[in-house]
Amino acid sequence: LLGQILDHWFESEPLKATLATDAVIGAMASPHTPGSGYVLLHHVMGELEGRRGAWGYVAGGMGALSQAIAHAATARGAHIFADKAVCHVLLGRDGEAQGVALQDGTEVRSKLVLSNASPQITFLELIPQEQLPKDFVQQIWKVDTRSPVTKINVAVDRLPSFLAAPNTRDGQPLPHHQCSIHLNCEGTQLLHQAFTEATHGQPSSRPMIELCIPSALDPGLAPPGCHVVSLFTQYTPSVLAGGRSWDEQARNAYADTVFDCIEDYAPGFKASVIGRDILTPPDLERIFGLPGGNIFHGGMSLDQLYFARPAPSYSGYRSPVPGLYLCGSGAHPGGGVMGAAGRNAAQVAIKDFRHL
Repeated sequence: LLGQILDHWFESEPLKATLATDAVIGAMASPHTPGSGYVLLHHVMGELEGRRGAWGYVAGGMGALSQAIAHAATARGAHIFADKAVCHVLLGRDGEAQGVALQDGTEVRSKLVLSNASPQITFLELIPQEQLPKDFVQQIWKVDTRSPVTKINVAVDRLPSFLAAPNTRDGQPLPHHQCSIHLNCEGTQLLHQAFTEATHGQPSSRPMIELCIPSALDPGLAPPGCHVVSLFTQYTPSVLAGGRSWDEQARNAYADTVFDCIEDYAPGFKASVIGRDILTPPDLERIFGLPGGNIFHGGMSLDQLYFARPAPSYSGYRSPVPGLYLCGSGAHPGGGVMGAAGRNAAQVAIKDFRHL
């Protein structure tokens, strides 16, 4: 249990609760859920510029990271086709992958296919079910993809000024504006209560909020004096109590709850808002192809990690379809912007390619 780990090392309840957020981030779990300690470990492993467990902002926004990868690939002869949806994987007589078919009818032939999509999309939508072992299909169906995350992107006309650390007269970013700001984390019990509400189909009345202001470090993201605020919030169930869907009213009601909470910490925040974009779990699934809205392509619980990711006997990036590899967050070692799954999958694919 994460709670036991934190109790062993720390005394301060706000500190423990703030650290606990990285143990439940993206997970429909509470700090009291068995196995939650691993998710915290997953978020502090690795290093950035020699600092172990450190995180960083990407200059130009997260899309700049995708562009950097794209430039590196094209420099080595890769061809990238954006906005070309894949309809299905092309299979040969012996059931091996031979390329992909696009929705516009185009067929792209290849000896190997690597899928960065989720296991659910890869094996339940892009491959005919009769081409896969029944037990494998059942295992993919059973993957827990519940997500508690609603992401809210906000444009503001001034920097938030927090009661705990008011802005200076010139309105310039202070050190805390350049960090990840955690709200509603005064105690782990608050997080557990927020989780409990979501398990009953209710968006949390006092949600966990992780607030970042990337424009405080990267001014080019917003006009002078203005800022973009990224809100990573939970817990919100994919389906609301009574089977209700996330309509516009439900979206705005939850966002208003989040904004009311921020207002308590930073009076004037709501008045500074120019616009907001609300992405509930169904929105994250529809727009980004995240199963259930899960940012990790599936829960990071111990029963869905290591040899069991995405399914037992298939953690080595190969799949039941010869020549088809899984290289995204649904593969070992799981989610996070670290590229480990992709690098490992590429090594396996290169090894196999040499024998073709």
